[in-house]
Amino acid sequence: MSDFFQNGAITTLHALGNRDADDLQEEIAFHAKSRPVALVLPCLYSELKGTALPRIVEKLSTVSYLDSIVVSLGVAEAEEFAHAKEYFSQLPQKTRVVWNDGPRIGAIKGEMGEAKLALGEPGKGLAAWFAYGYIISSSNARVIALHDCDIETYEPVLLHRLVYPLVNPAMHYQFAKGYYARVTDRLHGRVTRVFVTPLVRALKELVKGCSFLEYLDSFRYPLAGEFAMTTGLARVNKTPGDWGLEVGTLAEVYRNASSNGVCQVDLEIYYEHKHQEPSIGEPSGGLMRMCREVALALFTALSLEGVVLDEPFFNTLRALYLRKAQEFISRYADLARINGLNYDLHREDMLAEAFQNQLREAGESFMVSALGTPQIPEWNRVIDAVPGVLETLKSAVEVDNA
Repeated sequence: MSDFFQNGAITTLHALGNRDADDLQEEIAFHAKSRPVALVLPCLYSELKGTALPRIVEKLSTVSYLDSIVVSLGVAEAEEFAHAKEYFSQLPQKTRVVWNDGPRIGAIKGEMGEAKLALGEPGKGLAAWFAYGYIISSSNARVIALHDCDIETYEPVLLHRLVYPLVNPAMHYQFAKGYYARVTDRLHGRVTRVFVTPLVRALKELVKGCSFLEYLDSFRYPLAGEFAMTTGLARVNKTPGDWGLEVGTLAEVYRNASSNGVCQVDLEIYYEHKHQEPSIGEPSGGLMRMCREVALALFTALSLEGVVLDEPFFNTLRALYLRKAQEFISRYADLARINGLNYDLHREDMLAEAFQNQLREAGESFMVSALGTPQIPEWNRVIDAVPGVLETLKSAVEVDNA
């Protein structure tokens, strides 16, 4: 049974275990008649060969209220794109696959380059951004939800609970962030547990009274890949193009929505997906790169709040971060003991030390560029800079899917 405790700067909508999923879906379907919902699925072609996506497609086939599904496909040749269209054609909802590597989307990228609009490197952020643009151009959707395609334990209730706060007209949220427990025979979510939360707590000690940090510290799982927003918010948010997508999105929401328009929702599922290897000795490896780019996104957000980030600041931050991380590691060791879970305290300490090195690299990178994480411009700016771009994007996706 979940608790109902409210703390921090945003509303927490717990799962208290007394709402039937079918009943929830029925109510959403009623409200979605006036507040249509679109779902974005950022997807690598390789995920079509995995074990998670078939389950997700099967479960999504039972969701009655979706106005449309937009699969934003990355790293795909022509034959792979054709296969992806066939793969997702089994969905009963209006479904489009955005071919991000295709010539038509490539031509749009070229137009944006001529207009001096930097899109950054291909990745989840850019894939989500193009999907938002297509939905804005072609749909009546008032709510856009997004979740990953590697959720092994996917259930439709995840989507129901994610969109409910934005669809129900009695609630006035612009953005909902999902959270869930990451536990099997051990604790998962290492980047959140050992890096992000200790880092935010360290920053709160260094930057007293920063409302942005208080807001960020209110999220139980800031790196969760599941969130929903109004279409209006999707038009004005800049989008980080790398591993900083989740933190960068929270920062944009902080700037563009009121705190009482933001909530986090327990998605009420046992969540299991593909785990990144720690790659402690490989700075370019999975979790190490993730930490570095998350830190850069956080530094970018802080600089936009007027916080001065210089060498003495970063030196103090690294030392304070490691102390905080070690305190949290001790807490998690106790949590594992009382619940009979496996826990390698020594390895977690090694991980924190490796994360501290990534924090140093992120600080050095930030001081060199003074820009931090590159952000894809908001759609409102793009529409102004490249007249007719939404119509061109809509046509490109429709022709590709014909």
